[in-house]
Amino acid sequence: MYYVGVDLAWGERRPTGLAVLDEEARLLHIATVHSDDEIESHLAPYVDGPCLVGFDAPLIVTNPTGSRPAEQELAKDFRRFEAAPHPSNLGKPEFVNGSRGARLCKRLRLDMDPRSGRERRAIEVYPHPATIVLFGLGRTLKYKDKRGRDLELLRSELLTLMSHVERIVVTDRSWQTLRAQVVGATRKSHLREVEDQVDAVVCAYVALFARRWPERTTTYGTFEEGYIVTPTLPDAHAALRQAVEVYAERYPQLVVHAREFVALLTSILDEAGINYLTVTGRAKSVDSFAAKAGRTVDGVPVYHDPLRDIGDQIGLRVITYVRSDVAAVADVLGSQLRVLDDRDLGQETASEGRFGYASRHLQVAREDGVTAQVQVRTVLQHAWAEFEHDIRYKGTVPEEHARDFDRRFTLAAGLLELADQEFTTIRDRLRGSAPEEPDTQAVGITARELAAYLAGQYADAEWSRTDHYGWIASLLPELGLTTLAELGHVLAEVDDDQIAARMDYRYPPGAVRRLDDALLAAFGERYVELPGNAHRVMALKARLEKMRG
Repeated sequence: MYYVGVDLAWGERRPTGLAVLDEEARLLHIATVHSDDEIESHLAPYVDGPCLVGFDAPLIVTNPTGSRPAEQELAKDFRRFEAAPHPSNLGKPEFVNGSRGARLCKRLRLDMDPRSGRERRAIEVYPHPATIVLFGLGRTLKYKDKRGRDLELLRSELLTLMSHVERIVVTDRSWQTLRAQVVGATRKSHLREVEDQVDAVVCAYVALFARRWPERTTTYGTFEEGYIVTPTLPDAHAALRQAVEVYAERYPQLVVHAREFVALLTSILDEAGINYLTVTGRAKSVDSFAAKAGRTVDGVPVYHDPLRDIGDQIGLRVITYVRSDVAAVADVLGSQLRVLDDRDLGQETASEGRFGYASRHLQVAREDGVTAQVQVRTVLQHAWAEFEHDIRYKGTVPEEHARDFDRRFTLAAGLLELADQEFTTIRDRLRGSAPEEPDTQAVGITARELAAYLAGQYADAEWSRTDHYGWIASLLPELGLTTLAELGHVLAEVDDDQIAARMDYRYPPGAVRRLDDALLAAFGERYVELPGNAHRVMALKARLEKMRG
């Protein structure tokens, strides 16, 4: 029995690739032709007896517009591998008078029904999804000439495909001639003369595969509305489906844990007096988990045990203003939580001599063992990362623009890194300069006045969050402090050096935290029991005990 592959052009002006294999997958014939007469002449010796012909072309098209059901079904499984088919419909001029493939099947007296048991048959196949399954690819090989693909890329990808084919087909001298033609090609047109024939060999092998291993073959669609036959995508997905089902059951509890983690991180950073913009978090949605769990590289799953290996099932993000605050946040979280992993992706990028994604990623665990991934980055790093993600991964970057976009993203990353450095310099210089003298006799202390006052009182301290100045200013009247002069008298009685020694700060505390500790030292239990501190009584008692030695 012969297995024939026909990479059929939709018209006779473009080349059609032909290939024939025997039962042992030995390559018997390979050629490029144009007309139907040439196709019939080349295939006549192989289709008179038992044969199965795989056509890479629509055989049955009945839909007036859009895509055939078979194309839609196949796309659901193979779109993530960039192997979705082009739509076929009667609105296209190629199918006004029926398909060329169907006419050839009638001319060669081949039965097109994929369920037929006749010895001389034809089936519609599609090389791209077949190569994904047969060769374990993570994406289709880019050997077809499209805008933005240069000669070297096309040559490399085509040679890769040919090497894969040589693993499953016994090739001959004519094949080696084709390989030499690819190696020596100086124009894209030289490669086009080869690619149709290579595709034809893949089509012939799919025909052989479908007959030899029907249980490992999927037919998308129906004989009545059109169909496509291809090797079945391996059900490494049974385990994947099970993991997704388990994750879906866990998801409501993960949502609760995510809220708890946001509250925990917020309290840790506020207690430390770290200046930050936002703390946000979420439990990864079931759909996002399923998509990530199904990722492959060169056909190999990235996550062998998704429930254990995917670390951002609970994802948290802390956005700071400047780069030095990123390190401060990482330090304070490390002092309060168990750190399982700590990666500075910006440092990794820089070590490779590149500008690009910059973020500190911490894998942390609470005392009860629940883990989460915490991303810490500046507001500028966050803006770059979000925009780059939306463009590259949620949008579609045309291949002809890919390199230009890479260059522009790299340029933007470099400029943002420079801006981060300048913001740090500005803050450092402001910290060392004398603030404007507020009116110390005014009644009532505003958040703005308090911020200016503390910048002078604790010149070496980090800035605190804007809303924290307002919060601690609201506590002062409860202590009978309504002017900066009164506050100054209280702070003059406090030994800042002793507080720092007793508290043993592991990170640079912000100005509000410094004032918070000074008021705790000055007023003791009275400060702990203020109504405005009701949410943190236990924490303040622990600090007071530590402060008193």
